[in-house]
Amino acid sequence: MNTTDRNTIMVTCAKGLSGILRGEIEALGFSVNSAHETGAQITGDLYDCMKLNLHLRTAFNVLYLLKHFDCRTPDQLYKHTAALPWEEIISPEEYLCVIGRIETPTIENTMFANLKIKDAIVDRIMQKEDARPDSGKERDNVVVQAYWKNEKCWIYLNTSGRKISDRNYRKMPCAAPLRESLAAAIILTTGYDGSQPLICPMCGSGTLAIEAALIASHRVPGLMRANYAFMHTLLYDDPAWQQMRTEAGKQSKKRGKAEFKPAPIIATDIDPDAVRAAQKNAMTAGVEHLIDFKVCDFAETPVEPDAGSIIVMNPEYGMRLGETKELEETYGRIGDFFKQKCAGSTGYIFTGNPQLGKKVGLRTSRKIPFYNATIECRLLKYKMYSGTRKNKNHE
Repeated sequence: MNTTDRNTIMVTCAKGLSGILRGEIEALGFSVNSAHETGAQITGDLYDCMKLNLHLRTAFNVLYLLKHFDCRTPDQLYKHTAALPWEEIISPEEYLCVIGRIETPTIENTMFANLKIKDAIVDRIMQKEDARPDSGKERDNVVVQAYWKNEKCWIYLNTSGRKISDRNYRKMPCAAPLRESLAAAIILTTGYDGSQPLICPMCGSGTLAIEAALIASHRVPGLMRANYAFMHTLLYDDPAWQQMRTEAGKQSKKRGKAEFKPAPIIATDIDPDAVRAAQKNAMTAGVEHLIDFKVCDFAETPVEPDAGSIIVMNPEYGMRLGETKELEETYGRIGDFFKQKCAGSTGYIFTGNPQLGKKVGLRTSRKIPFYNATIECRLLKYKMYSGTRKNKNHE
């Protein structure tokens, strides 16, 4: 087995993001063979996996298919797994993690199937190399991922390890922060490219503003991370990876320094601790000089009239009745803020509570479905026009 062997690559994502992910993959020059609710498939080699890990913003993991086979029993699972040339992939000195999703009546306990796969791998390496790798739950080294559905099984090399969305910049998260991949998907959905002012009231830990700054400056997100699972395999080509990183750095428009400046990005929050955390996270991401942070109530956030700004808000959406009642006033004030101070802008509210969305009191031009973990959410779009009251807030 070698790094240039072409096979199926499965790129996974959060539920509902596959359309945005597909656009990212195609923008990198790949043809998408198929897509489903939580991922997309292409054909490629391990160099392609490295490129995808480096560049994708909305993905979770990049999985390289090693084998697909009929499987009815645990013994067949062991036999087919052990037939793979693991000694060409994993050093006996490495650390191995096996994860799986099992949907077959043959096995009720996923852990048992994972153990079978792990045993097959380390037994094969022991037979060939007279030594075996350690194994456990940590995903920082070699990760093997299995899907066993009914009588079909797929064994993948998870080339990412930890999720790509773990960008490594959020050192000071606030309560219930958006995952970075979801924040990037929200920003990309607005059509933001850095040429329009972007405003993030209620910024919390700053994830939306930071992802916007990364997009505006063409900063490749994978440059912020030093470790991927593929780096721990025997197939890893370090010179090729360093060359990819160098080229990605050049793509980043001098990484947003004096030679390049996007339209203003403003992030505000009423909580000084949240703003301090957001500033620290932006500094870690290398984009603090692109974001203007302010401590203020969202309604006092400065918005230049008729500048074509994009305003993105992620208010709380309490799931219990008492919380919902308390938040109704907040959502109503957001509607007033849009109506009174944001003429000529496009506003977006990301919420998982449709009842609270109705309290905004403005007509949406779009309701775009998303998921925040298991919570079904909507990105509500509002177009605020200048002019007469009759023409405002309609598209």
